[in-house]
Amino acid sequence: MILKRIAETEAGTFGVLIHEGTPFAVTLENPWINNKPLQSCIPVGKYECDRYQAPKHGNTFRVMDVIDRGVILFHRGNISKETNGCILVAESFEEINLIDGISNSRKGFSEFISKLEGVDSFELIIKDA
Repeated sequence: MILKRIAETEAGTFGVLIHEGTPFAVTLENPWINNKPLQSCIPVGKYECDRYQAPKHGNTFRVMDVIDRGVILFHRGNISKETNGCILVAESFEEINLIDGISNSRKGFSEFISKLEGVDSFELIIKDA
């Protein structure tokens, strides 16, 4: 799977998830703040992602082995304040209460999980546009 980052603003780092060559969801992360835990998007690179049962977010995937970082998850959310250093997944880009964000996260995240049905781990490539 590829996460192609397409824009970074004060509101966050916006991207598109691509599975088997087809874009299917949008993402939102924090802006780049030197990989600071809970406050920054993660560095561009290649990561293994493992299925994970999160107490707050349920069935999801965890991005493994990010240098100097703890647990980084894929989960639902709409604005970067909700990321805590994780990757939010949704259906579309949208302004929410005058803040650039993403919308229909329940649907976008469900599609993400359904694409990975029966998969316990996958390779994630994060790259800038």
